[in-house]
Amino acid sequence: MSVDRSGGVADRTAPGEPSGATDSPAGRLQALFEGHRLTPTQRRIAHSMVRRAADVPFLSSVELAELAGVSQPSVTRFAVALGFDGYPALRKHLREVVPAEPAAEAGAFNEYQQAVEAEIENLRHLAELLADPRPVQKAGRILAASRPLPVLGLRAAASQAYGFCYFAAKVHPDVRLLDEGGTMIQDRVDAAVRAGASALLCFALPRHPREVVDTLAYAKDLGLTTVTVADSAFAPVAKHSDLLLPAAVGTGLAFDTACAPMLLGRVLLEAVCDDLPDAQARLEEFDTKAAARGLFVE
Repeated sequence: MSVDRSGGVADRTAPGEPSGATDSPAGRLQALFEGHRLTPTQRRIAHSMVRRAADVPFLSSVELAELAGVSQPSVTRFAVALGFDGYPALRKHLREVVPAEPAAEAGAFNEYQQAVEAEIENLRHLAELLADPRPVQKAGRILAASRPLPVLGLRAAASQAYGFCYFAAKVHPDVRLLDEGGTMIQDRVDAAVRAGASALLCFALPRHPREVVDTLAYAKDLGLTTVTVADSAFAPVAKHSDLLLPAAVGTGLAFDTACAPMLLGRVLLEAVCDDLPDAQARLEEFDTKAAARGLFVE
C-alpha cells in the first residue's frame, strides 16, 4: 500500500531506512538524485525525469529541456550538479542503470485520449511505488493514532482533503477538515493541538499555495508529525513534511488532473483503517443506521 524513499517517497523521520523499490526505473532515478542539493529549476528537471523514467535515457538535452519547460543550458548544469561532465555523460549513465524501451508513440491519440493515457501512466508509476508498503503503513499508524486528526488541503487540493475526511470520519473518531485559508487556519491547528492531535495530514497539489507551506511549517513547530500527499517528492512542501508520499498529476489539459493523488489518498485511508481496531465495527454501525434511515436508494 505504499512507497519507499528510493521510489519517490521523502521520509525524513527515518533517513537511514533501507530502500525497497530501486528495481524500478523511477526508483533508480530517484536514488540518483538523493543527497544532492538541487535548485528549484533542477528539481523541476528531476521531477520530469522521474515521471518519464522509461523515456529519459533516449532523450536529447533539448528534448529533456522541452519536457521540463526549462532551457537547454539548465539541463547541462543539472547534469554537472549530479557530478557528471555534462548531459551526454549523464545520459550514458542512465542507459546503463535505467534500461528501458522508449514509450509507444502517442501520435495516434487525440488530446483527450493523451490526457487519459498520461493518467494511466501516472497510475502505473504509483503502482510501482506501492510495491513496498512500509511508508504508507507507517503513515497509517501515525494518522490513526492522532486524536483529533487535522487534514489540510487548500485550493486545488481542497477536494482531495474533503474526500479523505468524508470517508475517514466513518472510522476515525475525530477528523477535522482544514480547507479554508486565511488568518484563522493557524488558530484551527492550535485548537487541534490543544485537543491532543499528534499528527497532521496534508494534500498538496500544484500550484502550491504559500499558505499550505506556511501552515505545514507552523504545524511542525508545534510538534505535529506531518504526513503529506504531494505531486512530487520535490514539491515545495517536502522540507516541512516528515513523511511525503508522491503521486503525479496530469498536465495535458488546461487544468491538472489528480487521479493518482486521489487513489493514493484512498490507499492511505485503507492503511488508517488497518490501525483502527474498531474500524469494521464503525462501518457496520453506519450501514445499519443508513439502512434504518433509508439513506441510500438501493
